Amino acid sequence: MNKIAFSVIASGSLALLIGVADAEASSTYTIKSGDSLWKIASQHNVSVADLKAWNKLTSDAIFPNQVLKVATAATGSSTTTPAPAPTPAPSQPVSNTTNTYTVKSGDTLSKIASLHKTTVSKIQELNKISGHLIYPGQKLTVSGAVSAPAVTAPTPPPATAAPAPAPSAGTARTYKVVSGDTLTGIAYRNGISVTQLMNWNGLTSSMIRVGQVLKIENSTAAPSQTTPVSNPAPPAATDTVGKIVETAKSLVGTPYVWGGSTANGFDCSGFIYYVYNQAGIKIPRTSTTGYDSRSYDISSPQVGDLVFFENTYRAGISHMGIYIGNNQFIHAGGDKVQITSLSNSYWSKHFSGYKRLYAMD
Repeated sequence: MNKIAFSVIASGSLALLIGVADAEASSTYTIKSGDSLWKIASQHNVSVADLKAWNKLTSDAIFPNQVLKVATAATGSSTTTPAPAPTPAPSQPVSNTTNTYTVKSGDTLSKIASLHKTTVSKIQELNKISGHLIYPGQKLTVSGAVSAPAVTAPTPPPATAAPAPAPSAGTARTYKVVSGDTLTGIAYRNGISVTQLMNWNGLTSSMIRVGQVLKIENSTAAPSQTTPVSNPAPPAATDTVGKIVETAKSLVGTPYVWGGSTANGFDCSGFIYYVYNQAGIKIPRTSTTGYDSRSYDISSPQVGDLVFFENTYRAGISHMGIYIGNNQFIHAGGDKVQITSLSNSYWSKHFSGYKRLYAMD
């Protein structure tokens, strides 16, 4: 009888231990490239504020392979089933009868090209695009002959669309935040600055949430004449640009370290993150494709702008550096931080274009 009782107790204890182990395993999440706190919070049905509190984070900066708590033992809110996510785009190439693709928030040309087993240059050629700037709702031809008839003209992006009817005096136009929005993107599309957007809405940080309604026009000012922002002005703070270049050059020779973003070692995107933040431009830690989507194309680069390269160690945008003039750029490439000519036989072959971070405006 005693043996039977002992066996029952032992089995129950083992089941309890396994349950606890499963609960603990499901209450953490390992960050992957391209993740953000907002994305992780949405997947686990928690708030960004909770994530930061549970992990003692003082900013939104995260990095690949970092392990985050996504639930606490006290709440028991481990969520092994992520929140329903938008239906992903098809992973297979579009058939010959369906050769167009509608751009969604967060898309880039390199992502779309990879999705449809084609190249960025092919999509640019098919759609007569000279740069990498695309916008949600735009229809792109992703297969077919270059000479094929053009598809239905895309709806103009918000920045160049005809202005909405002018509001009456004393009222302000508003915008409802959707998934993927950032303050810089909203400000850029509406021809205003991030500072204005934050002041008009009483914001003290760049944190916004889906469904939040923002003022995009000052209620005390006369209605703005929405002017297309086709070529934003270059950064006015030349002292900031000087600080960027000065900081970058001071790091020449620093070892290349995959995932590195400190003076002990950098990868290419970690180098950008460190240099810009040291110069007072607060940007999050993200990947090359993340910075590509947080910047806009320019035809005439200035010192301090970004240089992007594609199809190096992987398809699409895969490397970046800082333009420092005289046809040179500085980057964490090879085995260290170094200055390289854009005429270099390898880098010239993989050159994608020049871009400027929205945060620089």
